[in-house]
Amino acid sequence: MSVSMLAEQMIKAGIQIEAYATTANGKTELPVAPNVPVAVDGVMVTYFKRLTGDHSHFSPELLKQLWKQSKRFDVIHIHAWWNLVSLFSCLLALMRNVPVVISPRGTLSPYSFQNKNIGTKWFIHQLLGKHLLKRCYIHTTSAQEREAIVKMLNPKCITNIPNFVRLPSGTATSTRQTGVFKLIFFSRIEEKKGLDILIDALPLLTIPYKLTVAGDGDLAYIKTLKSLAGKNGVAANIDWIGFRSEDKFEMLAGNDLLVLPSHDENFGNVVVESLSEGTAVLLSPFVGLVYYVAENKFGWQCELNPIAFANMINFIVTRQHELSDIRKNAPDKIRADFDESRLVKRYIDLYTDIIDG
Repeated sequence: MSVSMLAEQMIKAGIQIEAYATTANGKTELPVAPNVPVAVDGVMVTYFKRLTGDHSHFSPELLKQLWKQSKRFDVIHIHAWWNLVSLFSCLLALMRNVPVVISPRGTLSPYSFQNKNIGTKWFIHQLLGKHLLKRCYIHTTSAQEREAIVKMLNPKCITNIPNFVRLPSGTATSTRQTGVFKLIFFSRIEEKKGLDILIDALPLLTIPYKLTVAGDGDLAYIKTLKSLAGKNGVAANIDWIGFRSEDKFEMLAGNDLLVLPSHDENFGNVVVESLSEGTAVLLSPFVGLVYYVAENKFGWQCELNPIAFANMINFIVTRQHELSDIRKNAPDKIRADFDESRLVKRYIDLYTDIIDG
């Protein structure tokens, strides 16, 4: 969403943008005509077939086209890392002497290096990755992500600009109930998101509560989490509602607290979405927006373990005046700080500075 909004806003600002992508759609392929530019929400997008059906997304046709067309562009902006599209696109662009911006989007975090394919990642990083990255301009989306990359790399420059987040024009009508503290987890359901930690925290809560889990993921993993909820005796307190989009903001407005116990989150769009409705947040220290939330007093953070989360939720329930202040003050602040016109100017300034040297 953030990448597409960036491209759309650039077009609206009069900047020529083209997007290259593969036909990847999870384990399947998008039903699109490959190698044919098509307008998607005003942005010209060309989809290229991939040879691999996994997360490597190897696409010789994309790389071939990039090699031919790269000199037409002032800047090439690559989103994410650790796949053959990103790595080889970066290599080809640098070989063609075109400036490259890399937005790692969490793929260069310490957690990423320590989770899945660890040996392969370190081998690629030492052999090729770090040599490419030091010749690039790095774009981060949060101060926390920037800090992590500074410890690891020495690129040409690091610029921190938040994600675009699509927000409604006004706040939704709240349907919160009194007497029951309503928690919501709104995210993809995968190990990185730490939902198991929240479920282990629930038996330690001392107040009436209800947890809504909004999101989808691997069915086997969700089954494991539901089994954990049953084992903990909290299954009756959890509503598993699956992925929701149309009524997202109404749901966020109707809860008292968004809980995001992630092991790694370079930004956290849902934090902005929740605060845009005035719903406070409780985050792990590894969520990118944790500094922003603390600075503006829009929520709380705690250590990433069940006891810490349970103690903090029990504490937050007693802070009704603070919850009311957040509900009153956060929406206007969020809409000002994440205003699309302000953000697009910052991205244009980034590109202009790179072009001007």
